[in-house]
Amino acid sequence: MLPSFLLPEITVREAGNGSEVDLGDSTGRLVLLTLGITRIIEQESLDVSIWGSVDGQEWGSKPLVAFPQKFYCGTYQILLDLGAHPHVRLLRVKWSAQRWGKGNSQPLFGFYVFAQDMKEQLLAASA
Repeated sequence: MLPSFLLPEITVREAGNGSEVDLGDSTGRLVLLTLGITRIIEQESLDVSIWGSVDGQEWGSKPLVAFPQKFYCGTYQILLDLGAHPHVRLLRVKWSAQRWGKGNSQPLFGFYVFAQDMKEQLLAASA
């Protein structure tokens, strides 16, 4: 089912979870994850992690992978090796946002997470 947005672009002011995304035939493969942060205000941070599930009910006690904490707009990429998690069939994004300093204490972020099967990327690059 990849390439696909694990989380289409949204604007958030608090922690949350995205919808579950079925991996389809990308189960067990190497996946390139792209976090795009499109909107931010000063003195805040965003933590984004990817969680996996076999059945959509149990999501485990720790994420499959997490982006390093972010403070700025930009595009960031990490790899997720689903071969290490062969039974995972569903993915979802989880995030938390913090703000400190003067003014409104509520954070504000615009961001998205996109997933691509690395096999497809490598085939396209070699063509």
